[in-house]
Amino acid sequence: MTDRDSAAQQDQVEEVVLAEGVDEDPIESNRRLFAGNAYLFIAGLSTLYAAFHMIALNGVSISDWTGIEIPFLPQFPMETWNFRIVHIAGALALGFLLFSAHAFQADKPQKATRIVSIAALLLAIPALLSGVTAIGFMNLINSGTLPEMGGLTTWAAFPGTEIYATEVQWFGIPLLIATLGAIVTGWFERRGRELFSASDIVLALCAIVVAIYLVAIYGTAARNSVGTPFVPIGVAFAATAGSAMILELTRRVAGLALVIITGVFLVYTFSAHLLPGILAVQNPYTWQRFFGHVYSDAGILGPTTAVSSTYIILFIIFAAFLQASKVGDYFVNFAFAAAGRARGGPAKVAIFASGLMGMINGTSAGNVVATGSLTIPLMKKVGYHRKTAGAVEAAASTGGQIMPPIMGAGAFIMAEITGIPYQEIAIAAIIPAILYFVSIYFMVDFEAAKLNMRGMREDELPKFAALARQAYLFVPILILIVALFLGYSVIRAGTLATVAAAVVSWLTPHRMGIRSILKAFELAGVMSIQIIAVCACAGIIVGVISLTGVGARFSAVLLDLAAASQLLALFFAMCIAILLGMGMPTTAAYAVAASVVAPGLVQLGIPMLTAHFFVFYFAVVSAITPPVALASYAAAGISGSNPMETSVASFKIGIAAFIVPFMFFYNSAILMEGTWFEVIRAGLTATFGVFLLSSGVQGWFMGGRTVWFLRLALIVAALFMIEGGLITDLIGVGAATGIFFVQKFLRPDPDTPIRVRGAD
Repeated sequence: MTDRDSAAQQDQVEEVVLAEGVDEDPIESNRRLFAGNAYLFIAGLSTLYAAFHMIALNGVSISDWTGIEIPFLPQFPMETWNFRIVHIAGALALGFLLFSAHAFQADKPQKATRIVSIAALLLAIPALLSGVTAIGFMNLINSGTLPEMGGLTTWAAFPGTEIYATEVQWFGIPLLIATLGAIVTGWFERRGRELFSASDIVLALCAIVVAIYLVAIYGTAARNSVGTPFVPIGVAFAATAGSAMILELTRRVAGLALVIITGVFLVYTFSAHLLPGILAVQNPYTWQRFFGHVYSDAGILGPTTAVSSTYIILFIIFAAFLQASKVGDYFVNFAFAAAGRARGGPAKVAIFASGLMGMINGTSAGNVVATGSLTIPLMKKVGYHRKTAGAVEAAASTGGQIMPPIMGAGAFIMAEITGIPYQEIAIAAIIPAILYFVSIYFMVDFEAAKLNMRGMREDELPKFAALARQAYLFVPILILIVALFLGYSVIRAGTLATVAAAVVSWLTPHRMGIRSILKAFELAGVMSIQIIAVCACAGIIVGVISLTGVGARFSAVLLDLAAASQLLALFFAMCIAILLGMGMPTTAAYAVAASVVAPGLVQLGIPMLTAHFFVFYFAVVSAITPPVALASYAAAGISGSNPMETSVASFKIGIAAFIVPFMFFYNSAILMEGTWFEVIRAGLTATFGVFLLSSGVQGWFMGGRTVWFLRLALIVAALFMIEGGLITDLIGVGAATGIFFVQKFLRPDPDTPIRVRGAD
């Protein structure tokens, strides 16, 4: 190769690289930044945590490879409850060591609080005491000296027995002192960002102690007493400490909103017997019974953790491998090359890029941060107001959660709760996802047309031909899709896609060797902490709902409303789903809404898939619904706009998407239920309805601005398209045709003011 050819190739590469750093892991303001041995320790812990899940999910152990039984190493597949307990404990320990109780400020050095640190360090003594006691219990159980009932070892920890007294005095009370004391001292302790905090070390130790105790005791007949007044007292202590740590870690990684909502549910549990109406329960719940119930498969260890410990962490590992091989940068560059030339180009790039990135990202706000740092400044550059730029990115990033095949993480929880195969859910999501992004596309296109915006110039964009030659970077996604629809399990398909991401990287400058693979596992361990904490916290709410039965009573309210109007019942369900989702990540929002709202919709006679997808869709769009809209707030932080104004603007941009769930309620063909003719007709008419609604909202129809009464007519015509029947579709098309002729030939002035009788 000549020097000239080499230089030309280098120029071509530089032209292609427009998006850089999209794959970089954003650093939270309270994340510690370790160096040296401390970094190696945390990196090793993160790597082991993620790799443990990959090995466990595929049922492979070191003993299988070597043929040698190695003591103290877990054997796979692990017992389900034990696996989930270890999954949560690992996230808690890693999360407390990585995320401080307070934010760090770059311009203000930390002022050490030595006295608080010493006080926190002393809390390690009761933590260790409870840990030694838990190990003693494990040895006692393994000794075979305990009585059996029905072939299972019993845990005779009744008041007055020696075991009961030991659990309270030497395990439970020391554990609560250490846990609650470390949480409180953590709020006041200040250490450098590169240093471990004493209170956080104690909390990590407490998380391990809780896991040791629960793994030991849940292996006995104590599990059968969960949710009853006879739950072992030690289980209640361990569950209380575990729940407190989950709430504290959720506060650190996801903010106060979900913690406050969970707190309201906890207060409700112990005051429900004092409340009137549908909120009332007959008898009060004891502390022991409730916390014994909440740390079971009816609460924290239930569907949310079942999904976070399997599908979610698996696809976080997959995303980390894509991130390590810089595929995210390629996705964004591809979107620029495909859509950058269109009017208002960066806004349309945001739609495509956020759809590609969002389907493998567990949170809408995380997707905003990943792609918005690039697209929002470019939108402002071509003429979008900073409020609108942030709103477009927020709306587009939110839609990634309903983009198959991965759909963030909500689809996996839906499959777990409903028992509907994941592949069926992914297929059903195709048309709703298309309608969502089509509606956002129409809204930004009409906005660009009204403002007479330009697209990006040729020299501002990567070369599409060069990117097309790198289309093999889509191979991991294609392998995932093909494997799923060939009947492979989700875990096997995700594993194959992860391996494919490493193999494909060898065709790029970012080849993944042993070091890069270990780095990817490290990234996955860190990236998983937030979603695991959120899922566990949502599990507490699910536990409250299952114990108190409040979800069933809300279902009765929906049934009563349906007697008056089924549409009114659906509107009520929509409001509850959005309200529960405000300030919560999508995964948690759907998990809670599925427990409260979806059963009522199913009792109305709505099919299971339609009911849960209805709830899921509104849990997703709650991220752009004022007054608490996480995705909009994240976008406002990048665009420099007012958060509330941005959330209102993103709500307006996504307004057409709020109609989509009602479309598939009235016409199940939108969820791929029916003949091919019915599905295709439903998809086309729904798309046309979304187009009319976007035109009416934006006031732009068929190449020109629209007068106010035609805008209203467009919205009415769009609503006729929602029902999905042949007659209503014909009415909608006929109305749109009439509006077109009025617009084309009569040309009413869009600037004509509305005349009010009696006004000057």
